[in-house]
Amino acid sequence: MKAIGFDRPLPIDQPGALQDIELPAPTPGPRDLLVRVKAVSVNPVDTKVRNKAQPAAGEFRVLGYDAVGVVEKVGAEVTGFKPGARVFYAGVINRPGTNSELHLVDERIVAHAPHSQDDAHAAALPLTSITAYELLFDRLGVARNGGAGQTLLIVGGAGGVGSMLIQLARKLTQLTVVATASRPETQKWCLDLGAHKVIDHHQPLPEALRKAKIGGIDMVASLTQTGEHYEELIEVLLPQGKLALIDDPESLDALKLKTKCISLHWELMFTRALFNTPDMHRQGELLADVAQLVNSGHLRSTLGRNFGAINAANLTEAHAFIESGKAQGKVVLEGF
Repeated sequence: MKAIGFDRPLPIDQPGALQDIELPAPTPGPRDLLVRVKAVSVNPVDTKVRNKAQPAAGEFRVLGYDAVGVVEKVGAEVTGFKPGARVFYAGVINRPGTNSELHLVDERIVAHAPHSQDDAHAAALPLTSITAYELLFDRLGVARNGGAGQTLLIVGGAGGVGSMLIQLARKLTQLTVVATASRPETQKWCLDLGAHKVIDHHQPLPEALRKAKIGGIDMVASLTQTGEHYEELIEVLLPQGKLALIDDPESLDALKLKTKCISLHWELMFTRALFNTPDMHRQGELLADVAQLVNSGHLRSTLGRNFGAINAANLTEAHAFIESGKAQGKVVLEGF
């Protein structure tokens, strides 16, 4: 089967950073689906792994987590899907990725793809939807239709996770949603998705919030540059506020949160599958919920740019675009 992989960590502008390769077709385990991949998206985690991971000598690592495809075979213990089902999902970090014609995935983290979306638009949804959903409801503990009188600040509102988080918070809670974005086009993007207000994170956040006449912040979803904004986030959070993050600051002094009794929450959507937790099936369930919300028009795909066919040349361009920091919404590729 066709696949795209790397055999050593290289900057994306170096030859061989990503390569077209041929691999044997995989065989499904007891709870696996064998999926023929139709479309994928690229996430920042793809670029981080490509830059740091060292495959075993003589081997290639295949990246990719988001996928939309059609089930070709099922494992002996699979109960929720049959061959021919059109599915979408975000895979796991400790198995081969979705940048291949055929891919194995545990049925518990899979859902039927939204019928209202084509493959490219559906591929933009899984990883960021799971991350945003878990962050909002599981980590920050907001109740469905709850949050009245509280304000959520989303740092990095125009990115993939931010784009889904704005929508989920507006459609499923009563929170006041404030997003950060620095360019006119990304600020408009956040407002179009439903943010009540948008501020520029290139300005000091306390000052930007004051100018926008926004009072204290009850909870923060810091999706990017947490280390850079950390002191300001503590300043703007109200006593007993909540700080949730998904990025990887070099260091984080949790002691600074003590005076205000601010709670710290990490979100990593790979955790349930990585540790085979008893509630691993929740990811499939929440994706099914997202699909229903998309089909009913309550949520929309955040596809920002389609880079064409799934091959090394186009995937290299997509990685470079993600690393430029200029991506708005999600980056996808479609077809082999």
